[in-house]
Amino acid sequence: MTSVAEGELAPRPDHVPAALVRDFNIYDIPGSAEDVQAAYAAIQQANPDIFWTPHNGGHWVATRSDDIIAMQRDYHHFSHKHIVLPPMPEGTPRQIPLEMDPPEHARYRRPLMQSLMPAVVSELESKVRDVAVEAIERVLPRGECEFIEDFAKILPIHVFLELVDLPISDKHRLLPIAERSVRGHTAEIRLQAQQEMGGYLIDEIRARRDNPGEDLLSKLVNVNVGEGRISEMEAVSYATLVLFGGLDTVAGMIGFIARFLALNPGHRRQLVERLDDEDFIKHAIEEMIRRHGLANTSRVITENLEYKGVYFQAGDRILPANLWVGTDDRVNADPLVVDFSREKPVHAAFGNGAHACPGAVLARREIRIFLQEWLSRIPDFRIKPGTKPVLATGMVNGVLSLDLCWP
Repeated sequence: MTSVAEGELAPRPDHVPAALVRDFNIYDIPGSAEDVQAAYAAIQQANPDIFWTPHNGGHWVATRSDDIIAMQRDYHHFSHKHIVLPPMPEGTPRQIPLEMDPPEHARYRRPLMQSLMPAVVSELESKVRDVAVEAIERVLPRGECEFIEDFAKILPIHVFLELVDLPISDKHRLLPIAERSVRGHTAEIRLQAQQEMGGYLIDEIRARRDNPGEDLLSKLVNVNVGEGRISEMEAVSYATLVLFGGLDTVAGMIGFIARFLALNPGHRRQLVERLDDEDFIKHAIEEMIRRHGLANTSRVITENLEYKGVYFQAGDRILPANLWVGTDDRVNADPLVVDFSREKPVHAAFGNGAHACPGAVLARREIRIFLQEWLSRIPDFRIKPGTKPVLATGMVNGVLSLDLCWP
């Protein structure tokens, strides 16, 4: 694997044993073009539970469920202060509220949680369903589509832009920016994307700070954190992060699930036969989410620390990648096999602890609506002959293109 980050490979620090150094690059994982999560699982099986890599600035990697969940919950030792690899340039505004730890984090996160509670999501359901049906009916007569552009991006993005009351027509401008932010190989690419999104948002933010509405964006940019509302710069950072999350991650999960179902007609038929069985569909969604982990955030170690015989130093970075919980054979038997009868799918796709994803309820609802509306209209589909899905790995894994066809 070659480094795709700019600059040299990081030298091994004195406290890192040579025996724990591995050639791992989150942006260049062997086999990820065929199956991202299986490629990660191969890394998991072939390496120590915790190892160090010189790529992307040099960082530790935790590959097993127990350690990842412990690190996600222990913000005292594993801080969210910096969450991307390679590290952003010194002085880059932090991503609010993701690059904050409790108790500060909770004050900023509250309006996001309130706006995405189950009751609010239920009110959105008819809108989500309308968007899904319209997108499916548009492609149905053609017998084929490029699923990511024609559906996976349309469903969550239309819903999210309505939540923040931004024009649907702006999605063509915003999606490429979001793509560069979550999958940019260098800090410079991601920083430029953040600046572009901030430039797009600034006039809207100022308008809604002057005249707040009931939309999610108005609530975010006027958060009161006990000493008055957040500054304009903080408002831009907060809105930028939420927009990136809303524009990309659900589309990625829907893409992975559609690819899986196109390749696995047996699973597809199980879903088609039990589309009206709410409990079965809910459980099947959880199993497919487990198998297709997406988001990865790094942590900063806050103090010199011995953890399970490994010595960390304050300032070290570590990647406890979410998706490895789902592929861990210590907690999920035959983890690469999707089994709708699995008793309890164990995963960390939405994180754990204080930073668990506030959009998880909405994401699950959108996936359920996709399955119900798509499979009731297009129960039999496959990957278009002569094409190959384009998959991406990085801080957020995704499906960049997926050509499907049906009778």
